[in-house]
Amino acid sequence: MSAERISLVSVNVGLPKIIGTVHGEPVLSGIDKHAVTADEVFVGATNIAGDGQADLEAHGGLDKAVYAYPSDHWPWWTRAKNLPCAPATFGENLTLAGADEAEVRIGERFRWGGVLLEICQPRAPCFKLAIHTKRPDVPQAMTLSAFSGWYLRVIEEGIAPVRGATLARVAPGNGPSVRETFVALFSTAYDLDTLRRIHAAPALSEAWRQALERKIAAFRG
Repeated sequence: MSAERISLVSVNVGLPKIIGTVHGEPVLSGIDKHAVTADEVFVGATNIAGDGQADLEAHGGLDKAVYAYPSDHWPWWTRAKNLPCAPATFGENLTLAGADEAEVRIGERFRWGGVLLEICQPRAPCFKLAIHTKRPDVPQAMTLSAFSGWYLRVIEEGIAPVRGATLARVAPGNGPSVRETFVALFSTAYDLDTLRRIHAAPALSEAWRQALERKIAAFRG
């Protein structure tokens, strides 16, 4: 199953700021985002206007220009983990409704106003998510559940609507689902042929491809 149209709940942006400390050292991050109140927003090749990342080696760039998270997971987080959810709880740029990681695929393209987006990888949870949510168990819960959300690259820059908008699928992805891609990297249950198939997905981000290469090499050894 693949989502033809996904509802946009909220567009969220934020610039880097200190979100906490680790071992007494300040942690700078752009994970703390707020909802855009304007009617439309410019989406560039590496960012939505007003958004930014602190660690450009781990975040941002062409393959992590826009991060989307499905609000469809909110009931699970509330019920299973007692985590109240709202737009930008997970540091996402786009809070969506109507599709999850099992329903969208690497390489799928979506039209959002004047912007064309392409799904290129899942999100890998990190310690900054724990700081942001004030819950040290959230990154592990995201890993075990595979409720990761996904990153999109910007194929065509442009102006996009903020309220009452949808992301309309304009090109099917020929790659694996986002969920399958996430589990392939973090699970020990996948076979070598599956890892190779996911690694070969043309639209997969280079960072995720390299991570799978390391896993394939370890599998061989």
